Amino acid sequence: MRRLALLLAVLVAAPARAEPPSEAEWRRWLRTSPQREQAYAFDRYLRRHGVAGILATGQILRTATDWRACGVPFEVPPTSHWPRIVPTLRFIRDEIRPRIGAVEAVSGYRSPALNACANGAPRSAHVGFWGLDLVPATSIGQPELFRRLCALHRQRGRATGFGLGFYGGTRFHVDTKGFRLWGANNRRGTSPCV
Repeated sequence: MRRLALLLAVLVAAPARAEPPSEAEWRRWLRTSPQREQAYAFDRYLRRHGVAGILATGQILRTATDWRACGVPFEVPPTSHWPRIVPTLRFIRDEIRPRIGAVEAVSGYRSPALNACANGAPRSAHVGFWGLDLVPATSIGQPELFRRLCALHRQRGRATGFGLGFYGGTRFHVDTKGFRLWGANNRRGTSPCV
C-alpha cells in the first residue's frame, strides 16, 4: 500500500508531456477569449486568400507545445502579420503534403513575450508569423521524413524561400521567410540535410 501511494505521488508530481492544445481547448478558448472576433476575422482572411482548410485555423493559432507553462494556448497575430503566413500555407499544400501526406500544426504565431517563455530562437519566424511547427498526421518514420523533406529543400528551397528546421522525433518547422536549414540545436550543422 505504501509503494502504491509513493508511485501515485510520483505520477502526480511528474511534469505533463508538452503537447499542443486540443480541439476541445480551442473551442473553449474561442467561446471565452477576448480575441474571439479577431480569430473569426483571421479565418475569413484565410478564406479570401484561398488558403483556408489547408490546416485548421485553431492549429495555425496554436502558440507552443509548452503553452501551459506560458499560459497562452492560442493567439491571433497582428493583422499586419497575416499576409506572411499565406505563402507558407500554400507551400504546405503544394509541396509538403504531396511528399509526406497530411500534417498537423503544433505551433504557429508567438508574440515576443511568448516566444521568450517558450525558449524560441530570438529571431524566430514564429514571431513574424512566417512559420509553423508541424508533425506528420500519417505514419512516416524519421529517416524517411528527413529524406523527403531534405530533397524538397534542395529542389525548391532557394526558389521559394523555404526555411526547414528539425526537432525531436518527427516534428519539423516550415516557413517561407528565407532559405536556410537547422537541426535540433538551431544550428545548420546539425540538420540531417547537411
